[in-house]
Amino acid sequence: VQLQASGGGLVQAGGSLRLSCAASGRTFSTYFMGWFRQAPGKEREFVAAISGRGGSTIYADSLKGRFTISRDNAKNTVYLQMNSLTPEDTAVYHCAAARGGLNYRAYTSYDYWGQGTQVTVSS
Repeated sequence: VQLQASGGGLVQAGGSLRLSCAASGRTFSTYFMGWFRQAPGKEREFVAAISGRGGSTIYADSLKGRFTISRDNAKNTVYLQMNSLTPEDTAVYHCAAARGGLNYRAYTSYDYWGQGTQVTVSS
């Protein structure tokens, strides 16, 4: 599986962005998909994850209510809608795919990673 994230950019605090992650292959719906982010000097942080058919979602507690993960299996794409952005959301956002696992909040559960897209929120 190859993953290509896009949609990042520069936005003012309070604004919104929608990230997309396009996947190759015909088995996209069998993968649990996740978003992680990494800010300079900080560890990779779990953001959100969604099950293969989209029926189950998981969010980082601190982001719940502002971020929404979704997927369109017909387009082999997973999305991350980010609202009410703050400068603390500035990071490189990566999408990832997991064939299976027990803890989708852990980056070690994911088998494939995209290259990341930069999100910068100005104050």
